[in-house]
Amino acid sequence: MEAERDAIIAALTPVVDGIAATFGPVCEAVLHDYRRPEHSVVAVAGSLTGRTVGGAMSEIGMRMLTRGDEAADELNYVTRTDTGRLLKSSTMLLRDSSGQVFGALCVNVDVTAASEVHALLGALAGTRTAPAEPPVTTFGDDIDSVVDVMLDAHRHQSWALLDRAGRLDLFRSLDERGVFAVRRAIEQVAGRLGISRASAYSYLSQSRKQANTGGHS
Repeated sequence: MEAERDAIIAALTPVVDGIAATFGPVCEAVLHDYRRPEHSVVAVAGSLTGRTVGGAMSEIGMRMLTRGDEAADELNYVTRTDTGRLLKSSTMLLRDSSGQVFGALCVNVDVTAASEVHALLGALAGTRTAPAEPPVTTFGDDIDSVVDVMLDAHRHQSWALLDRAGRLDLFRSLDERGVFAVRRAIEQVAGRLGISRASAYSYLSQSRKQANTGGHS
């Protein structure tokens, strides 16, 4: 099975260059191998997100990894980089002959300029409506930095002030976003929250049990 997966990765590697060459500098294609999430990028063409071969998966990939074989392709969604660049993206999962997810081919297109032109034309025509603000997606070659940014999104919630239900909700939210899909994440979360690793494991276990049973604390 590993040989089959390796063959699929090898066959798609030149496709990455072909996609980026076809659409030009506004396009980036990235090939991921989920078998090594901390270094999932095995091929990249284009430079919209600044990632390189050997880099880590984004939070989108972490979410896919958490869902496992139940994950589905995410096509034509809009997101924003931390530098403000607007991207239209598609994440297409790679499956082996048994249907198991083991990677993804991602295509990002910079639509920042197109969005600005659209807004200008709308304003000139008097039909402009405020678009929904797309979410910011964390991209980075270092998996620890990706996890840190995802944790920062919850910093408004002081751990000391949360009751048990709030603490379980926090761990459930982090789990759903794929934070715990990578190694060392539990230690990283425990350190940021100022709790022991044993406590972090306990809260994660309880939050998963609660989610599986549909119960509430």
